[in-house]
Amino acid sequence: MLDSESVAALLEARHGDPFAVLGLHLDAHGGGWLRALLPGAKQVVVSAKDPVSARLLQGAVGLGGSLEMTRRHNDGLFELHLRHCQTRFDYQLQVRWLDGSRGEYGDAYAYGELLSDDELAALSEGRHARPYTLLGAHLTELHGVRGVRFALWAPNARRVSVIGGFNQWDGRRHVMRLRHRAGVHEIFVPGLAAGEFYKYELIDARGNLLPLKADPYAFAAELRPGTASRVAGLPMARQRPVTRAAANHREAAISIYEVHPASWCKGRASQFPSWHELAEKLPAYAAELGFTHIELMPVAEHPFDGSWGYQTLGMFAPSARFGESEWFADFVAACHAQGVGVLLDWVPAHFPSDAHGLAQFDGTALYEYADAREGFHRDWNTLIYNFGRHEVQNFLRANALYWLERFALDGLRVDAVASMLYRDYSRPPGAWIPNQFGGRENLEAIALFKSLNEQIGSQQPGAITLAEESTAFPQVSAPTYAGGLGFHFKWNMGWMNDTLRYISGDPVHRRWHHEQMTFGLMYAFSENYVLPISHDEVVHGKGSMLEKMPGDDWQRFANLRAYYGFMWGHPGKKLLFMGQEFAQPYEWRHHEELPWHLLEQPQHRGVQRLIAALNFLYRECRALHEWDCREAGFRWLIGDDRENSIMAWARFDSLGAHALVICNFTPVVRSGYWIPLPEGSCTHYRVALNTDADAFGGSGVGENEPPHAVQQHAGTRRLQLTLPPLAAVFLLPA
Repeated sequence: MLDSESVAALLEARHGDPFAVLGLHLDAHGGGWLRALLPGAKQVVVSAKDPVSARLLQGAVGLGGSLEMTRRHNDGLFELHLRHCQTRFDYQLQVRWLDGSRGEYGDAYAYGELLSDDELAALSEGRHARPYTLLGAHLTELHGVRGVRFALWAPNARRVSVIGGFNQWDGRRHVMRLRHRAGVHEIFVPGLAAGEFYKYELIDARGNLLPLKADPYAFAAELRPGTASRVAGLPMARQRPVTRAAANHREAAISIYEVHPASWCKGRASQFPSWHELAEKLPAYAAELGFTHIELMPVAEHPFDGSWGYQTLGMFAPSARFGESEWFADFVAACHAQGVGVLLDWVPAHFPSDAHGLAQFDGTALYEYADAREGFHRDWNTLIYNFGRHEVQNFLRANALYWLERFALDGLRVDAVASMLYRDYSRPPGAWIPNQFGGRENLEAIALFKSLNEQIGSQQPGAITLAEESTAFPQVSAPTYAGGLGFHFKWNMGWMNDTLRYISGDPVHRRWHHEQMTFGLMYAFSENYVLPISHDEVVHGKGSMLEKMPGDDWQRFANLRAYYGFMWGHPGKKLLFMGQEFAQPYEWRHHEELPWHLLEQPQHRGVQRLIAALNFLYRECRALHEWDCREAGFRWLIGDDRENSIMAWARFDSLGAHALVICNFTPVVRSGYWIPLPEGSCTHYRVALNTDADAFGGSGVGENEPPHAVQQHAGTRRLQLTLPPLAAVFLLPA
């Protein structure tokens, strides 16, 4: 029989190796013991699962022996002495509980080690490409028995138990086996199925019971405010359509519609739309307006709605707000069916400090840097991943691959890259730790980005990564073999800030700020840029895009249309946040549906028509997109007419075709304005798009003019035209 100290250790859940004493154990004398710890049980009877096991079990207890286990302790420890047992057999435990209920259960302690030594070595060395196939909760069949295999990385925990409704949330019932080589705890719980809620109960190295933890590798989670993980199958790998690689290329037209799913529309049955409800409307809407991609703000599980998903805790779990993970995959497929790609905001920079999350996960700073000078984000009150730890780097790389591979996403927009690149980001002197060379760069994060982008390039070719990086860090979108970080694109935050300051000012003062619109061309081709008007520009008192515009209603709408024309004619891929495509009059409210009723008003409907026209012109005219990221694709025609706040340029493609873009940022009609033309210009030009057209809610100036003839003047080819007020005009060869 088990000694009293071991009994006490089991009942107090402090036994160092419960697998050594619970379950079936044979001895060298032809006998053995079967033990089960079932707090709350009144009676336990052992039964065989098949005829062979039945004969072995009957022989083990002896002819006429009882199959009822002996209650060793009132707290639920049961034993059965096997007098004649030389062979293991398959058994079940028939339990009558103190409340009178009954059940039949498999024994988690009847199974041996689950992960191989090679798998553990790969995990501990941070070189397993898909650790999510090993860690977490996996629906599994062992020896013909279906159940769930749990595995958790918690190397500094003295004890880890998986708990849930299946064991009355009792940490004594399923204490996990520690695999010392990798610091991984594992257990197989027979009989469990998809849908079970669970958490982990940990005791740290000092013997302290920690707050219950959600599973870092869970594939599903409980809807907030619940914080449990939920057993779900590993989403099957999906293939992107072969056409997506070309659509994501640097030379393709890329116009991105940024969406917060919870407030794009409301669900029919709850405040959140399901992925199926979104799939009914959103892909077709984006396609109708000519957008090439939808970018979703983070959809991984997060505890607080007001974080918009940017404080993520369930990195592998599509949020329960919108339904099952399969529904999300269906949504992506629906977008692809409309010819629209899907990008996902991904947040590897930081995580919230909620007690059920990653913070002090096993009683130590496991996922975060231990020193607050490098592990705490002052701006967001969050914790920073320890980018120098193999297992953490592997966690993040694998998570990026998971979203691309399992949901066929077109790419990831990586959030807050600047905060990862610099150790002194938003920190005063003395509040940060230099790198090993005394510098401010986070060399570990840089290494992570490079390895991440290389892994995506090799394992998910055709997928792209986009960096939200707000500094002048060099070669963000250059390949790693050329010394870059390996991103495909970088957000142009400088362009956004400069041009919004300009367009927000009164037109009478714009002559003094002309360079705010032209300076971006000094560096426009140093990276592969995306021009972003994102959610960040229409929250926190900044006002909507329409609210930023000066003047009366007519001027505000005209300013906005002119700015959009400038943006779509400017080199760089495009990104626009939802609601701004129809001139939402107030800033975004994450808890409300977009004000779709505004489309009944001509001015708002006109802006929406303009966005569609700009998108389709941008897509159809190679000169407006092919060389977005190459200096050869741009040439100034008029860049210095600050007195009239006019600028004009030409865009080119690889075949020599070109388009002209002219912007007038004053409310004055400019009649007989001369535009010099580039070499190779045509004899006549037609207006391909005028943001002041009647259809867009404008005044219609110059809308019905015939094609414009090219004239020679002093050896220069030039064009004379009437420039509408507060407008952008696109000309193509007639």
